[in-house]
Amino acid sequence: MRRWLSAKAKALKTDTKALYLASRDPRTPWYAKALVVVVVAYALSPVDLIPDFIPVLGYLDDLILLPLGIALAIKLVPDRVMTDARNRARHDPARPVNWIAGVLVIAIWLASALAVAWIAYRWWQGPG
Repeated sequence: MRRWLSAKAKALKTDTKALYLASRDPRTPWYAKALVVVVVAYALSPVDLIPDFIPVLGYLDDLILLPLGIALAIKLVPDRVMTDARNRARHDPARPVNWIAGVLVIAIWLASALAVAWIAYRWWQGPG
């Protein structure tokens, strides 16, 4: 079981990088590129939308949402492009990091925190 999980994790890592490479390929359709950019940006983001320290939900995105997004993106990319991208991903071990996506996730969290603080302030302030 441990070997199987390790193999799946390695394949997921390779597919993420292959999708990143496929998104830059002119043979990839625009709608596939759009989904690939979102999925890969989130996968390579140094910050999670749902932090891992939140029980159960913290790993939900890593265990379910991200693999589903990757699987859908792979289905949208033409087979030949995906094969070429996987070959390039296997031969180049460097992992890109998407800091723009990380900043975007942090901005979402800050906006959410400010909205909750504003709603709480208005609620405690009472009717005018």
